[in-house]
Amino acid sequence: MSVPVLRFDGVGRTYRSGDDIVRALIDVGFEVLPGELVAVMGPSGSGKSTLLAIAGGLEVPSTGAVYVQGTSLSNLSGTALARLRRDRIGYVFQDFNLVSDLTASENVALPRELAGVRVRAARREAIAALTEVGLAGVADRFPAELSGGQQQRVAIARALIGTRSLVLADEPTGALDSGTSEVVLEALRTRVDAGAAGVLVTHEPRYAGWADRVIFLRDGRLVDSTTARPTPETLLEAAP
Repeated sequence: MSVPVLRFDGVGRTYRSGDDIVRALIDVGFEVLPGELVAVMGPSGSGKSTLLAIAGGLEVPSTGAVYVQGTSLSNLSGTALARLRRDRIGYVFQDFNLVSDLTASENVALPRELAGVRVRAARREAIAALTEVGLAGVADRFPAELSGGQQQRVAIARALIGTRSLVLADEPTGALDSGTSEVVLEALRTRVDAGAAGVLVTHEPRYAGWADRVIFLRDGRLVDSTTARPTPETLLEAAP
């Protein structure tokens, strides 16, 4: 049996807001296997982005544990965690997180260069990744010279470059039209079909339909799931 690329084991996350305690996640448990794309759906404030941030090692759970390829993130030093995020986890942020004074290709190549790949080879990989999302023609442009949709696709290319075993995407189609969204989801699906694991946060049933399985969050709890490449119709029926 395949070892899960990502495993949540009883994960909870609480925040203090003034005198109040906010429970963003409550006893969440699930696994994502190699070659599997899992979509996460739920109303605003249900904990979707918090779940993704914890999966990527950007936030620490208050309770429970998160494992990436069998390694507990809580057992890693800061340096080891940063290396794991750089080499094995691709993350698509809602706000893109592009470096303003680097070109599109330089932004995409950055994690590979930080991993020790020679600059020329990293740039070749970056061009290939940009081509995959339909952006080969803007490789030498800076983020300020790109539209919001183009910046989003650069961020997605950066998440897909290299041999990442886990790709996490937080509303990656939010700034894109429907045609471009299909291109991006096809690139994500292709990477997953090649053996990576993927987690896609989305509020769109038609985009969740690209996933093998959908989990639903409400008030921080995992309340339901569907399997076997659900259709938008079954997702609407299953949504709590």
